[in-house]
Amino acid sequence: MPKKVATNSPSPTAKIIAIINGKGGVGKTTTAFNLAAAWAEQKHRTLLVDTDPQGSASWWFERSNKTLGFDIASETDAKLLTRLPKIEGYDLVVVDTPPALRSEALAAVVNTANYLVLPTPPAPMDLAALVETVREAVIPAGVPHRVLLTRVDARSINEALEAQNTLMEQGIPACHAFIRAYKAHERAALDGVPISQWRGKNAKEAQADYRRVADELQRDWRK
Repeated sequence: MPKKVATNSPSPTAKIIAIINGKGGVGKTTTAFNLAAAWAEQKHRTLLVDTDPQGSASWWFERSNKTLGFDIASETDAKLLTRLPKIEGYDLVVVDTPPALRSEALAAVVNTANYLVLPTPPAPMDLAALVETVREAVIPAGVPHRVLLTRVDARSINEALEAQNTLMEQGIPACHAFIRAYKAHERAALDGVPISQWRGKNAKEAQADYRRVADELQRDWRK
């Protein structure tokens, strides 16, 4: 069951990775959940913090009857979220955030994060909303960040490549890897497991996408 965030003495090794976008429906929770699982697979002690009042990550976790490899906590209080760096016992703290640019909770998370991942589909309207998030919430905070293209149509990879070029032209860093759109992601959530533990059509392809992203992000923040 999700628990409230408990903080103790500072943990010098914990890195806070926040998953943010001011627009809903872009794959934030799917990204947070599956990256937490991918890093836990690599033996990182990982905590997923659900700060979205809708509690989608917590709902997903609660559906599971398996050992997922990472822990989860739920917290929406902005004042308590400023203490995320004081959580101990973990190597990585992955934070799923609310889709509200001006929320106090989001501001608290961004200001304490070491690294930001910004999921977005490659469609022009989604990219426009993402650029607004970067300009309003990310650049002012000065936190290292990278855009992750999600819900990419496997039959139209060129759209993703064009989106990456568009972001590059605007000086916004983007992951080379991206997440293709598969029903497997929805079915894994319904079963209460990360994509790495789901078995079915396109499971291997979906698993490979998130593992590539997890590896690329680690290489980036270790530079």
